[in-house]
Amino acid sequence: MSVQSNDPLVVQPIIIKKKVIHAGHHGGAWKVAYADFVTAMMSLFIVLWLMNSSEQVKKAIAGYFRDPSGHSNKNGTGESGLAIDQNVGIGKDDMTKLKEKLAEAIRQSPDVAKLKNQVVMTVTGEGLRIELLEKANSTFFESGNAGPTPSGEEMLELIASQLGKLPNRLSIEGHTDAKPYVSKTGYSNWELSTDRADAARKILQQNGVRSNQVADVRGYADQRLRDPKDPFSPSNRRVSIVVKYLIPDDAPRIAGAPVTSSQPAKPAPAGPPVAMRK
Repeated sequence: MSVQSNDPLVVQPIIIKKKVIHAGHHGGAWKVAYADFVTAMMSLFIVLWLMNSSEQVKKAIAGYFRDPSGHSNKNGTGESGLAIDQNVGIGKDDMTKLKEKLAEAIRQSPDVAKLKNQVVMTVTGEGLRIELLEKANSTFFESGNAGPTPSGEEMLELIASQLGKLPNRLSIEGHTDAKPYVSKTGYSNWELSTDRADAARKILQQNGVRSNQVADVRGYADQRLRDPKDPFSPSNRRVSIVVKYLIPDDAPRIAGAPVTSSQPAKPAPAGPPVAMRK
């Protein structure tokens, strides 16, 4: 017990009480900042890894973000996510679906449904090949010239409305049968096949196909007969539209599949005049 003195000569000690304020906790704010930094670094490394990954890996990751549930193909989301509807790229896994989609569109169109048996679609090493086959009565093009018939125009318009939604590039080919076609001006099957392919290109581009979507237009005359056993068969007269794979790795390894090139084919010189096509 301290005793206070009343004696004025006794110096009383001065007691100063200092209030000490203890620093409190930081509340974990530094942890949040550190976590943000680590997340940003992880994102950077993922982006760098993706930039050096193959196209298949990139497409698979993109497919996951479009459909995290994993119920569909990597290039879309189920049937409604088919590339033809979603304006996304398709590879070999979706070519069959595209074929079925086009076939269904043709069947449902009253104007061209009657011609469905003359449209042959095949998945090949090049892509989806769509062939418009002629009959003896010239179904798609006027006999002896490059002008399309009304049925030919309607079919090409329908095909254009579907293929124009795709990022895939197209090749357009013209073919004739082996019956010589030579006019007094030297117009031959080479010119006829090329002109028909170019006429098809114009209709396609007027009805949905983009101007930069067509990779090449080629005329092969009778050099690639569909029915070699019958060189004069009307089925050899056809226009083919090839929906190309987006990247070379998409193409299936098919033995004997033709090797395509971005350079247009040079037509071989026409043979000597034999007889005029009627």
